[in-house]
Amino acid sequence: MAATPLKIAIAPDSFKGNLSAAEAATCIDRGLRKALTNIKTLLIPMADGGEGTVAAMVAATGGKILRRKVTGPRGKQVTAFFGLTGDGNTAIIEMAAASGLALIRPSQHNPMLTTTYGTGQLIEKALASNVRRMLVGIGGSATNDGGTGMARALGARFLDRNGSDLPEGGGALCKLAHIDLSGLDPRLSKVKIEVACDVDNPLTGACGAAAVYAPQKGATPSMVKHLEQGLRTMARVIRKDLTEDIERVPGAGAAGGLGAGLMAYLGAKLRPGVDIVTDALELSHKLKGFDLVITGEGKLDGQAIYGKTPIGVARVAQKLDIPVIAIAGCIDKDVKKVQPAGIDAYFSALEITMDDAEVHRNAGRMLTDCAEQVGRLLGLKIRNRNNARLKKKGR
Repeated sequence: MAATPLKIAIAPDSFKGNLSAAEAATCIDRGLRKALTNIKTLLIPMADGGEGTVAAMVAATGGKILRRKVTGPRGKQVTAFFGLTGDGNTAIIEMAAASGLALIRPSQHNPMLTTTYGTGQLIEKALASNVRRMLVGIGGSATNDGGTGMARALGARFLDRNGSDLPEGGGALCKLAHIDLSGLDPRLSKVKIEVACDVDNPLTGACGAAAVYAPQKGATPSMVKHLEQGLRTMARVIRKDLTEDIERVPGAGAAGGLGAGLMAYLGAKLRPGVDIVTDALELSHKLKGFDLVITGEGKLDGQAIYGKTPIGVARVAQKLDIPVIAIAGCIDKDVKKVQPAGIDAYFSALEITMDDAEVHRNAGRMLTDCAEQVGRLLGLKIRNRNNARLKKKGR
């Protein structure tokens, strides 16, 4: 009678800059199969709402990626993208694809002028696909406009005291006097919007969007003060015109206040990105009946417990009483914190110290080799278990 195969779910995030989540899963699978013959695997590319979320969810659901021309953060047209899940019900958007810092040269970094208008255009183009749900990842922004550009692309108006429309960019928000949402795309009322947000910064204050993130986007100290005043003005007008108080909501300051804008203007809900992804992929259902889960990402350290993919996967596996192994490109300080959070063992794929170019060239091979060694350890365990059973039968 043939032995029951070991069922292993492989659910890594991308190894950023080196391997996509799907490529990482394939490498782990290949390595395991070099050491183990009697296994059944399920590859589940994962993400935490940031870069790679569209690719991971499209791969996991058999969906598709659609490319569209939109307005970039400084007004120039860019080619962006969004994903549709295999059932066509859910659109996945990464705001960085339309309004990200990486889309403009360092000399163009200026959050007084940059806009989220292209993100709103991506949302509008996703609405044309008749989706019922939208997942929006809001990391990597070039903006500090409080999401006004995004909402403007969907029909909202932001007016000064004379009733004139404000120009694009966070620098104009100080003159905001009235918000008019009467022209918002009516299709938005039929769509549930969830925002993948893994920071808890409020909109304003010492930990707010302008103070913490605007300098990373090119803001000088005087610009930061101006942008802070603009966001405070926006929050006040939102309270007056929309009867919403989002200024101190954790995550409102994400992506230059886009978190606040998505809540106030589109009625979106902010959630940890990895929770959105695990729910959308029905990870709990997929893992039922598996003996082991292998997850991973490019770097594993103590910060992973604050919402990174390996911990999100581990939490789901823990509820099903499934052990979890993590393979990382490298491990860093405080990594032992991941074990109480659900990672039973972790391994580093990095073999020797090497520069980024060498890591990129060798990433797939090193991950495959590390997974093979994990497989060999599993093989020892299986062999010892089988030997023990044989001894029992011999008695």
